[in-house]
Amino acid sequence: MADQPDDGGVGDDGDVSVVLDTRSKTKRPPLYKVMILNDDYTPMEFVVMVLERFFGMTHAQAFELMLTVHKKGVAVVGVFSHEIAETKVAQVMDFARRHQHPLQCTMEKE
Repeated sequence: MADQPDDGGVGDDGDVSVVLDTRSKTKRPPLYKVMILNDDYTPMEFVVMVLERFFGMTHAQAFELMLTVHKKGVAVVGVFSHEIAETKVAQVMDFARRHQHPLQCTMEKE
């Protein structure tokens, strides 16, 4: 038997096992809309300040969005991953409470 060539693990019938490299596609995490709700007590200037401070808007962008909130009752201020949306909502709500304003900020799945 020492004079038989090494067949590399291939049997006499020629079967060769093939390993397929399968990659599972990772799904993008769901995104969440962060929304600011209108109320009759929070000053418009405060809403503009919140939009500039927590959402990185220019004064003009923040003013425009604040008017949308004022006229329509609600506006989407950004779309983020769950963790970021949750953090932004908490920051805005905490900031509003500390300044004694009833401003509401919520999030919902896009």
